[in-house]
This record gives sequence, C-alpha cells and structure tokens, in this order.
Amino acid sequence: MTLDQGAFFDRLFAGQRVMAIWRGLPADETVALSERLWDAGVELVEVPIGRPGQEEALAAAVKAAAPRGHLVGAGTVVTAGHVERAAAAGAAYTIAPGLNPEVLAASHAAGLPHLPGVATASEVGLARELGCTWVKVFPASSLGKDWFKAMAGPFPDVKYVATGGVAPDEVEAYRKAGAAVIGMGSALADPANIEKLLA
Repeated sequence: MTLDQGAFFDRLFAGQRVMAIWRGLPADETVALSERLWDAGVELVEVPIGRPGQEEALAAAVKAAAPRGHLVGAGTVVTAGHVERAAAAGAAYTIAPGLNPEVLAASHAAGLPHLPGVATASEVGLARELGCTWVKVFPASSLGKDWFKAMAGPFPDVKYVATGGVAPDEVEAYRKAGAAVIGMGSALADPANIEKLLA
C-alpha cells in the first residue's frame, strides 16, 4: 500500500462521534448544512458521488471546508472512474459501501486514503490483509449492534464507522458495542438532533 490508511483515519476521526452524509443535495444546501455542523463542532462530512453531477456538491463542500481546515470525503466510490471524479473535486479521501481491491488500489494511487465497506468477517479480514485498519460497516442497522461485539474478538485492531439506518438515539449504544464513528444523513439536517448528539 502506498498510504498509511490507518494513521490517516486515526487522525481524521479523533474526537469525533458522527459523520454527516449529504446524499443527492444541491451544492448550496450541502454547504449550508455542512457549515451548520462545523459550527457545532462536527467536522466529518461525506458527499456521495455515485451518480453523475453529484461531484458539484462535493467540490462546493471541499471549498467551504478549506478555510476551516476540515477535510471532506467522497462517498459511494465504487469504480476507478469515481476515484478520478473524487480527486478532481478535491476530496481528501474516498468511501465505498463495499470492498473492492481495485478501487482501493486506484484510490491510493490517486493519493486518497480509502474507507472500504464490509458486512462479513471475511470482508473485514480481507480489508485488514489489504492494509485497512478502518472500515465502513454497511448496512449497520441491518447487521445490528451485536455484529460489532462479535468482530472485536478476531479483529481487535480494526476500527469501524457504522453507516446505514442508525438513529440519533442509537449512537451511544452502537459506540458502546464497538463502532468508533456513526455515519448518518438526513437526521443531521435537524438542529434538534445535532444538539442531542453533542449533549
């Protein structure tokens, strides 16, 4: 591997509990929601680019984040073409819902740390073999909290970002079960939920 994936995400996720995922929103709304979170102390923002045109919102978020010193990630990166679009938009890292060694290699070749998605012990093991000590667990709500407890035994050094269906009221329960960071989307557009998560 050309990048130390673990060290990058250790720094990025340090002190953070949640990651905002702004999927399919216009650029101006993506920036406005991101700025509200940044002002509240939530630094992590992912903008999925699985569909053509979504990189416009990613680029806008990257530009808005720069003066604050924050990094924005590109989500739903499942092809080498997505990696190219993420890099062109200024993303600092890439995220995928699944584990594809070719996408991982393409992302690292572009100088972008990659957070692959996993849902099974086999995928966690393969990700670890490929040098990834941080992975995205998707869909987290379907897998459940016990999944994280089960993985702690065989993979004690792997850290998890739980994404997909976790409600604001469940964040602490998932973190206690073993998830380091919780990714969530529309729930974070509600100021009441932001206050609840930062309480």
